[in-house]
Amino acid sequence: MENGFITALTAVQNSSVIAAITSFNGHTARYGLSLSPLQAMELVETRASALIRTGRIEFGTGILEKLIAAFCDSPYILQRNYAETLSELLETFYYFKNETYDTVSDDELIALMKYSFDNTCQGSVDLLQSRELENLAHNIRFETGNLSCAEPGDDIDTQEVYEDE
Repeated sequence: MENGFITALTAVQNSSVIAAITSFNGHTARYGLSLSPLQAMELVETRASALIRTGRIEFGTGILEKLIAAFCDSPYILQRNYAETLSELLETFYYFKNETYDTVSDDELIALMKYSFDNTCQGSVDLLQSRELENLAHNIRFETGNLSCAEPGDDIDTQEVYEDE
């Protein structure tokens, strides 16, 4: 009985998150991007798997809304790779939150990811993971003092989407 309740509660929460994610289509449409309900559901499933793998917990839409807001204007994200790229960025985010021992705030990590993705990585999630964020994590673990892969003064405004709506 209790297991059935948890399953039902999870389904309600997931449908609420899916609705919230697809509501961002109004904002991302100006960049030619949108997520179908199926793609949103797949992102919710990716998030659940990534949270379990990394031992993290999150409520509501969590970081996904901020990732969408930050990356929707990237010149390297097109409709054909939008959902897949978001999925990879989501997994990358949680992994590197752990690898940086949570010393970098969510907004700072997203800003670093966005800057690197659009500039030095030229849209490559693989380079973002294996070079830029690995360097950041290494610098934090060994306290080298170089905790940034973004240029000073670069500020990614993840709140823009909230102000527009």
